[in-house]
Amino acid sequence: MEQTFQTNDTPESRHVLEGQLRECYGRVVYSHKTHEKCADILLAHLSTIKLWQILLSAFITGSFITTFFGSGNVGAAVGVVLSTSLLVLNTYTKNYDLGELAQKHKQAANDIWLIREQYLNLLVDLAMGQKPLEALQEERDKLLASLHNVYAGSPSTTYAAYKKAQEALKRNEDMTFSDQEIDAFLPRELKRG
Repeated sequence: MEQTFQTNDTPESRHVLEGQLRECYGRVVYSHKTHEKCADILLAHLSTIKLWQILLSAFITGSFITTFFGSGNVGAAVGVVLSTSLLVLNTYTKNYDLGELAQKHKQAANDIWLIREQYLNLLVDLAMGQKPLEALQEERDKLLASLHNVYAGSPSTTYAAYKKAQEALKRNEDMTFSDQEIDAFLPRELKRG
């Protein structure tokens, strides 16, 4: 027995879809910002590691120069300890490429940005009431598949990045603008103020 479904394009159905789309939009906003913050954190760590590599190299060179000019065992001992530290740091960066990982987070954020904007467009289309419910549901399902593809290929985020994203979105209001701020970017014909 084949089951058939009738169109249920009612205000209540649209309200339910709106609730789901708003929830999805919110999650995508957070995912986008969290991937951005992951990239920022990794690049900061990479910068710190590079600084330590330079400093350790300079100290090692200095300790071996002092050994060469007669400081003897103390300079050599310091050089051995520092060069071992540098070896550990270099091994870490060889096995764990922070720059590449940061780039993957940036790419994920870029891909998620587009999906975030598409969810926003879908919410606008729903509010305008011009498209039938089935068309909106079809677009929603395509967005879900696109989002799955992005998530499947992106690195995992961290709790620290999530907390930074939460602070940026809630306290710093990274995703919100006043009418005056938006008007500053628009031509005179499109300004509200």
